[in-house]
This record gives sequence, structure tokens and C-alpha cells, in this order.
Amino acid sequence: NYLSNTLLFGGERNRGINGGGRRIINLTTPKNQERVKYQSMSAGKKEVWSDTTPLLHRKNSPPPPSYHSSSSFPFTVDMSSSSSPRRTGSIFLGVDVGTSSARAGVFDDKGKLLGTASSPIQIWKEGDIVEQSSTDIWHAVCASVKSACSLANVAGHEVTGIGFAATCSLVAVDSDGAPVTVSWSGDSRRNVIVWMDHRAVKQAEKINSFNSPVLQYCGGAVSPEMQPPKLLWVKENLPESWSMVFRWMDLSDWLSYRATGDDTRSLCTTVCKWTYLGHAHMQQMKEKNSRDMEACGWDDDFWEEIGLGDLLEGHHAKIGELASLLP
Repeated sequence: NYLSNTLLFGGERNRGINGGGRRIINLTTPKNQERVKYQSMSAGKKEVWSDTTPLLHRKNSPPPPSYHSSSSFPFTVDMSSSSSPRRTGSIFLGVDVGTSSARAGVFDDKGKLLGTASSPIQIWKEGDIVEQSSTDIWHAVCASVKSACSLANVAGHEVTGIGFAATCSLVAVDSDGAPVTVSWSGDSRRNVIVWMDHRAVKQAEKINSFNSPVLQYCGGAVSPEMQPPKLLWVKENLPESWSMVFRWMDLSDWLSYRATGDDTRSLCTTVCKWTYLGHAHMQQMKEKNSRDMEACGWDDDFWEEIGLGDLLEGHHAKIGELASLLP
């Protein structure tokens, strides 16, 4: 599941999508120095703005805090002092976030694996409910990237691009990017509904009972592991959290957003997990009309019918902007 030579790319603004929720982004754009607001894991309070270069730490800046620090988000990778041999080709990072760990691989431009490492991810499981923390996931990503680059003797400035692969878990954040709880516990760390979570069985049955035409494009029915039932569960059971969430994101999209500040969504995840009508998207794409593309891709009647019409406010902003495709 690492970045392979089929995902390699160049150019200042290229980015793309591959199957299985994979996202490709370029680390050479100005978006790498976005200002990121974060939340303390221990106190659950919003902290001050912190300038950070995601994943790859800038030279002459303070070292990242230890993994267990209560103020360790955002967590960055400091490789400014790394010594590495002169290379003629490009270096790429592949990050695969699974259910129990985050794995990172360092590759050259021929697809050769130079170094790999993994870091565990915390999980809360109570019956059918399975939750994680996006903060903890980011810690694990950064720790594995740092270790993999160290093993490969690669410095941060050598990295050209990064690719993310992740489970189709649902992430909830507020307008500042801070976690919003999706848990009965109220714990702000627990802002990720894991893909295997089955709390929304009744909500899935309710959605399927409407027999919407949209369902014919997702196997005839939604499952509790898809995002609409999970969204409906949160709205019905955690109204305070529902009102606080500014962005609902698939984990792979959140990782790209966390690394760059770019909220472009994956066409793969929106089609497979959100009932986005990809065939309509591709048809309108031929006509180069992005407004029609958005109108055809999201079926407003479906979202209104199942009780999630409020997600349509602001031109579908809450359920994702249009995805970009790798040329």
C-alpha cells in the first residue's frame, strides 16, 4: 500500500486521486506553510495559532515536542540536521494509515523502497462503537515518517511529494480544524468514527427504506459503514456535536487537508462512501462546467429525503468540494 511508481508525479500544482482512498499531493507549494489551529489532548481546550510546515520541519525552528506531550499537536518532523548522500532523482513518501497503525515508506523515483517504519494508533471499542483520534493518528503518521526518513538517510528538503492511503473512517472537525467529539463519552479526542463502526444500523435501514434512485449506484443499499448513516446517527444522538462540526471528512482527505490546508476531496471516497454520483461528475467534466458537475454529482433530493438537507447549505461545502484528477 505504499507509494509506487504508478503514483509518481511532477509539477508545482499537480495533485490526484487513486483507488482505495489514495491521495497525492505536492509538498513544494506555498500551502505547506498554512497556519494550523490545534487542540490540547489532555485539557481539551483550544490553544493559540502555531506556524508549522506539516510533516517536514523547517530549519532553525524549535524541535517537535515529545509524542506524549499534552501540547504536541501539531506534530512535525524535524529532519533539518539529517546528513544524506547527494542524489540525482526525486524522493517520495508513502503513508498508509490502517486501523491499528500508520506506516510510512520512502521511495526513489524508480519505486525502490529506501526505508519503512510504523507507529501504533490508539482505538476505543465499545460493542458496535469504534472510535479513534485524528490527533493521535497525526502523531503516528509523523512518527513513522520521521523514522522511515531516518532509516533511509533522507533529509526533509529532498522530499518531492507524499501519497496518503487510509481507511474510510469519518473525521469531524470544527471551523478551526479542531476535533469535535463523535462519542457518547464527550471526549474531544474521539472525533473519528472508524470504518468498522456499526452504530448506525438503524439509520442505514431508514435510508434504504426510501428506495432512492441514488442507491442503484452504490450496490442498491447503504451499509452502516458508509458515511450517510453515520452522519444521521450523529445528528440524531449528538446534536451539540452536530452543530459544531464545520467539516466532515474521510480520513484520507483529512490527512491531505492536515498536511497542506487544501480541502479538495477524493472522487473515490465521495463516490464509494458518500453516494456522490461519479458518472454525472465525469459526464459534466467533459463539458468543463464545474457548476453543472457539482449539481449533478450531489443529489439534493436524496439528502433532503433522509433528513440531512442541512448539509447542503453553502453549496455542498460541508460534504465536500469537487475532486481533482491526476493528469
